[in-house]
Amino acid sequence: MTALVVRELRLAFTGGSAWLPPIFFLLVATLFPFAVGPDGPLLARTGGGALWMAALLAALLPVERLLEPDRAAGVLDQLALRGMSEEHVALAKLAGHWLSFGPPLMIAALPAAALMKLPGAVLWRLELGLLIGTPALAALTLAVGALTLGLRGTGALAGLLLLPLAIPLLIFGAGLIAGETGGALKLLGAVSLLYVAAAPFAAGAAIRAARD
Repeated sequence: MTALVVRELRLAFTGGSAWLPPIFFLLVATLFPFAVGPDGPLLARTGGGALWMAALLAALLPVERLLEPDRAAGVLDQLALRGMSEEHVALAKLAGHWLSFGPPLMIAALPAAALMKLPGAVLWRLELGLLIGTPALAALTLAVGALTLGLRGTGALAGLLLLPLAIPLLIFGAGLIAGETGGALKLLGAVSLLYVAAAPFAAGAAIRAARD
């Protein structure tokens, strides 16, 4: 399991997929002030929600690289022959994907918040929300990547599948930024825990179905 997680991290950082989400995140933070103007109070009110949307869309970028290269190269079949269940493979990929996706996004949120002119308290709530919500985004990306294994036009289909499921994360993450630190935080944590717990089983079943 540890070797698979390390392999995922190595592939993510050497293949470039780990750098795409934070770069996209920062591009959104750079372009958003041009769209709404230099009004500081307006940016402070809307910037947090825009950054959550950017995080949600950034989660889609590595979806085609999570499982499809390993399926095409026969790596998933080799792991199955060695007795490793699809759920364990999915869990290792989830851990590796989050480690290459979540912390870099949280680091990128620091300059992004400065570009959005977010107050310190809002930045703290944004970072807390990303800490809780990015595992769920990684879980959704993994599950969607498994469901679309071997299909053409994976990127567009993945967006159609992931975005509706990510709406609760967006709602509660934006609620946490708005100052609803009680209910929004608990609901965000509950949804994130549900997605993280269900993703390895959903992805494992999808991997078996794609093999059959």
